[in-house]
Amino acid sequence: MSISASLRASGRAAYRDLYRASSLTFTGDERVLRAFREKMRTDALSVRGTIDPVQFEEQVKLGREIAEMLRKNVVQAYKAPVQPTNGEQLWQIQLREGIEMGENDTIKNPPPPDLNSRRARKQDKDFNSADAASPKPTAPRFYSALKKAHQQRKPAELNEDDLEETHVRGSGPGGQSINKTSNNVQLIHRPSGIRVTCQITRSLETNRMLARRILLEKLDKIENPGLSKGDLRRAKQNERERRRRKKAKKKALTQEREDIFAPSDSP
Repeated sequence: MSISASLRASGRAAYRDLYRASSLTFTGDERVLRAFREKMRTDALSVRGTIDPVQFEEQVKLGREIAEMLRKNVVQAYKAPVQPTNGEQLWQIQLREGIEMGENDTIKNPPPPDLNSRRARKQDKDFNSADAASPKPTAPRFYSALKKAHQQRKPAELNEDDLEETHVRGSGPGGQSINKTSNNVQLIHRPSGIRVTCQITRSLETNRMLARRILLEKLDKIENPGLSKGDLRRAKQNERERRRRKKAKKKALTQEREDIFAPSDSP
């Protein structure tokens, strides 16, 4: 017995239907989507060698049932980008059009929460603040995209009214210019509580300038995670190392190829 052409066409149609259903169900979860499609390919290759029409038709029917189940009975739940501050986890559920779980009115239109207790009012406040806040974008992986994002970022600003500055006597090597003068600059950023100390040079004015530069870099690192100047310098160094390794590997492969195909001196 052999599989007819019409039955094989039905199998290909069921495979395409299951492929589209998985794309719709697992949107945004690339790891699960890749694993599901890999399982699909493995099962399809195992069914391709089947010569029994009954068994082949059962596999086609199973594929259509799985596709229908994915469309109607499977939903995605993922962690919200902004979590409440009370330690509890906030999850979001994506309800698509046509899904059976979304036909319940209590799910689409949940009743208002009971805000009589203090804990319920706090949870409702944290939930609303989490929805209103916008998550900060993640830093790009490659140096070219990171450099572009670094140029487009909003740099941190330093307001002199937010600073508490004190000058104390320095310590360490340097003689009387360090140990008997108040050239050690200490800055406290009141809004964030960041404390910076600078005693790099013997000049008080230079240390004041450098202390503000260090404080700005720390604020920039907090407000733009992964996009600060320090992150850009590290990414640039990593890009140089990557290019150096790539160039060395290419040179080694070229040398190996020349050694293999080089003409032999022996007769």
